[in-house]
Amino acid sequence: MTKSELIEALAKAEGITLKAAEIAVNVTFQSMELALVRADRLEIRGFGSFKVKDYDGYKGRNPKTGALIEVSSKKLPFFKVGKELKERVNGTESANARITVK
Repeated sequence: MTKSELIEALAKAEGITLKAAEIAVNVTFQSMELALVRADRLEIRGFGSFKVKDYDGYKGRNPKTGALIEVSSKKLPFFKVGKELKERVNGTESANARITVK
């Protein structure tokens, strides 16, 4: 699903304009991004959680030339799937955990 498909689905499900749905989706993503930039943990119950992981630098090799290169340390967002989503994806969810859309 693309961002534009998400916007269309939200507009249809809630009976709002595409512009209003676009604003809602953009604000949601911007808020999530801001939380991760601040290195806050982000949890969406029933879906999963995001956090920023620190990775140390290391010495690697250029696969083309074989030359040693220094890979600097970095921070990357990490997603951990929630139990309920994992069960829904695997088809093992309980009867009352079904997804409903208006």
